[in-house]
Amino acid sequence: MDIHNDSDFRTALDHLNPAQRRMAAARFTEHVLELCQDNRINSAVESAKRADLSEAELGAAAQFARAASVDSYTQCGHECNWEKQASHFVAEAARASLAAGDGSNPAWEAAMHARMARICDSVASGSGTHNSEDEAQYRILTEFLND
Repeated sequence: MDIHNDSDFRTALDHLNPAQRRMAAARFTEHVLELCQDNRINSAVESAKRADLSEAELGAAAQFARAASVDSYTQCGHECNWEKQASHFVAEAARASLAAGDGSNPAWEAAMHARMARICDSVASGSGTHNSEDEAQYRILTEFLND
């Protein structure tokens, strides 16, 4: 299955089971990981990618991601620092990838946070707001589904 637009992307994500959603979300987050220097996020993403993740490990990784997300939010401050904002969105993507199913699709949420991280990074670098993260995510999910 090849994915070329958000409609197909969302449909494919909706057909994944919870573990597959977590692993796909981790891949989306991993793609923007260089925008966040928090080692807790690196660890959380590595955990989320594992098919054999236990409930206890899931809970611990989710706690790390949640703490990093809160910390990154407070670092953004009142003045908008686009690099710190990008880091916060990466932390949010990691947090979403480890979220328990609450009726929403955590893989979609992680994908949207990853896109926002990339937009913030492009604003910080002065390259505008063009975002090709969606195309990268289509490729990542297509590869994931074909594995």
